[in-house]
Amino acid sequence: MRRQLFASAAVIALFAVFEGTGPALAQDAGGASGTSQNPPAAAEQAPAAGAQNPATSGGNLPEVKVIQQQAKPKPVKQAQKKPKPQPAPQPVAEAPPQAPVETSTSEVPPANVRMSPFGASSLPVEKVPAAVSQVTATDFKRDETVIPQEALQARVPGVIVGDLQGNQFQTNVQYRGFEASPVNGVAQGLAVYQNGTRINEAFGDIVNWDFLPSNAINNITVMTGNPIFGLNALGGAISIDMKDGFNYQGAEVDTRFGSYGRKQVSTQAGQQVGNFGIYGAFEAINDDGFRDFSEAEVRRGYLDLGFKNTWSEFHFNFTGADNHVGVTAAAPEELLAERGWDRTFTSPQTTDNTLQLYQLNGTVKATDTLSISGNAYYRKFKQKHVDGNIAEAGECDDSPGLLCIEDGVAFANPATPGVNPDGTINFDPTAHYGSIDRTSQDADSWGIALQATDKSRLFGYRNQFTIGTSYDHGRVGYTANSELGIFQPRFVVGGTGIKFVAPPDDDDCPVPLQDGECGSDDVTPRNLTTTNDYFGAYFLNTTDLTDRLALTVGGRFNYASIKIKNNTDSEELEALNGTNTFNRFNPMAGLTYQLAPGLSLYGGYSEANRAPTPAEIACSDPELPCIIESFLTADPPLKQIVSRTVELGIRGEQGLGWTGDRLNWSLGLFRTLNTDDILSVADATSNGRGYFLNAGDTLRQGVEAAVEYRSRRLYAYANYTYLDATFRDSIQLSSPDNPFAGECEGAEGPDADEARCVQVRPGDRLPGTPHHIFKVGFDYWLTEKWKFGSDLIAQSSQYFTGDEANQDSPLPGYARLNLHTSYDVTDHIQIYGLFENVFDRRYGLYGTYYNAELANVGGAADTPPIEFEEADEGGRQRSITPAIPFAAYGGVKVKF
Repeated sequence: MRRQLFASAAVIALFAVFEGTGPALAQDAGGASGTSQNPPAAAEQAPAAGAQNPATSGGNLPEVKVIQQQAKPKPVKQAQKKPKPQPAPQPVAEAPPQAPVETSTSEVPPANVRMSPFGASSLPVEKVPAAVSQVTATDFKRDETVIPQEALQARVPGVIVGDLQGNQFQTNVQYRGFEASPVNGVAQGLAVYQNGTRINEAFGDIVNWDFLPSNAINNITVMTGNPIFGLNALGGAISIDMKDGFNYQGAEVDTRFGSYGRKQVSTQAGQQVGNFGIYGAFEAINDDGFRDFSEAEVRRGYLDLGFKNTWSEFHFNFTGADNHVGVTAAAPEELLAERGWDRTFTSPQTTDNTLQLYQLNGTVKATDTLSISGNAYYRKFKQKHVDGNIAEAGECDDSPGLLCIEDGVAFANPATPGVNPDGTINFDPTAHYGSIDRTSQDADSWGIALQATDKSRLFGYRNQFTIGTSYDHGRVGYTANSELGIFQPRFVVGGTGIKFVAPPDDDDCPVPLQDGECGSDDVTPRNLTTTNDYFGAYFLNTTDLTDRLALTVGGRFNYASIKIKNNTDSEELEALNGTNTFNRFNPMAGLTYQLAPGLSLYGGYSEANRAPTPAEIACSDPELPCIIESFLTADPPLKQIVSRTVELGIRGEQGLGWTGDRLNWSLGLFRTLNTDDILSVADATSNGRGYFLNAGDTLRQGVEAAVEYRSRRLYAYANYTYLDATFRDSIQLSSPDNPFAGECEGAEGPDADEARCVQVRPGDRLPGTPHHIFKVGFDYWLTEKWKFGSDLIAQSSQYFTGDEANQDSPLPGYARLNLHTSYDVTDHIQIYGLFENVFDRRYGLYGTYYNAELANVGGAADTPPIEFEEADEGGRQRSITPAIPFAAYGGVKVKF
């Protein structure tokens, strides 16, 4: 993998020797969103009045403006005053040159929005009957972020970034209460596409944002109410378009250094030669992190080869990554307060991800009104996750002198040093026991898609009709095992080399039975293969009923087949074998009406569904809880989730009278009801165990408002979201470490008296969802060369995971201010500075609970020892993921 990434970097370096990039290419009216991945065919489907790019009837695929090497405007002259009588005429004084806003195809959001995952399906934004937000390459350049999630958080209403793992490169995106997270066990609710390929991973629908080179992103579109994007688009879809040699020309090298050992180099280069274009980008980032063991090493690259003429366009592209991330997760509030904001709670916790993604896509104009688009891909994803944990380990009650874990005798391979001939392990009263859990995924995915878009008139009305189909196949090899560990200072779990194995059958048990069982199945290694087959067929039609009124109707049929095969000899795991199938047709309908040029109303209704993932299906039995991210057991199937969304809104675009200025704004209402929502809950009695269940209905509703202003010297934006995310049914959920939890009604078994649950009532808020989200920012060109800007993000409080009944005090809200500035030393050299969390606020991004009794096992090994108070002794048992303190970075960017 590293060889492939370095090869990409070498190609980029060669681009840097090119001299000049040629004249800027004119963009055809009605063009797509500034990216040649999606060239719309010419059609009679014209944008409504006031659209940014009115459509024409031209028959050629659009040319695209280049991003680099745009000529700067000449200085603006002041009006000449009447001269006083003098012997000779005086020259007219010139005003200092106004600083131009950076010009590129990505300077402003595209006028057209792609209505399907790929191909020529674009509509003018004012004809989209749903909320749409777009982030451009310029938004990434504003504060030079290398983390795509941060750009989405700053610019898109309703988006916040959560941090379950404690590393900036492995954060999750939450939009209107729906997640796109890199963590298995998080209920995923957003479909994410890159150049038309769905990049939710096959095993758990997770999204690895760290694979995306930020400098290669051309624009990102966040859209709701569109089931055409297939499975998992419950709360919406995120479509990412990458750059190519037609919309980026030139070369750039960006180096940066700063707080917490940050060192990075980012390069990109693009060139068009006749009908051919080539583009490449590479990023190498090293960061020590502000917490113990939170280092990150990121290597990622992107390469695009394109061909385009008047009737067709084709692209082959490659995305590769090889990343190591230190995951530090939540830590007890007492530990952070007493020992420092940088402390972690149990380690090692590391994730190693590698990716190879090959894509081939293209569009052909069959006629002046008909375009045929296709997409094919192959994706290779590997992950290794290591997680040091506290183990419920101690001396066996029925077999003194032997080690028991999870109330069962622990067994290991007798050939391992320190293990008895019968596989049992001797108990050491001086040791502070833990475990090191290891999981791995080896996933191969491929898929094909075909789509046709026709823009012929329908019964005399302007019309756009899209029909398409897709097939996605994924095969994942998954393993999990656990090693006995010993706690060391700073909550580090050291390995012993003793890996747990499955216990023998009770008839062959070499020791007295423990609680009726020979050993613990909870730490039995897992080895399984999952196979996913997803098929979809869809249509979408937009008709201009009048010059102002447009009607959109469509729908998509989804079919999912998920097969699980156990590869071990364990009879207990044979029940894992099986196939689950799900299918559903999801409709949509909406209207848009143009009140005046640049002012339009929209309203729509849509449905979407998500099939349970293999990880969820294989861990859904409360009687056989799993270590989420680790152990899977044979469980009953889950129901698929169905969402129903209603949206109403108004949006406008106008100038305020100054040359080149523009004001965009929007106001919308949304309501999404999920039926049979899937949640991950903790086991009531076993530490670190959990399972998935259908938790009835959940509702996410609210209001979004956004405004954006651009002029020659000022860019400013503000947006606000009110989110009301609640449970709609009464349900009992286990929460063993919540100090406000009570007895579980109807609990059975030997540990029923110890089970702890919360009683959720309709109207209780979903954990991790704030009521209020506010963002504001600006850029101001102090001179033609010097720019200064800031971004403020604020959100209100949110309830802890595990406090679904809303009994505990919530995690407090926060406000964070970031600053950025840049100065152009020459036309080709820029220096810049970035400052995060300027006022050094200390706040948490995520909150959950921990087991204080077990935490004291690791605390006894710390230096000096630390003791956590249990809830019944006045302790809170709350843990949070701390946000990064003040950080400063500086860099130099060189353009060719």
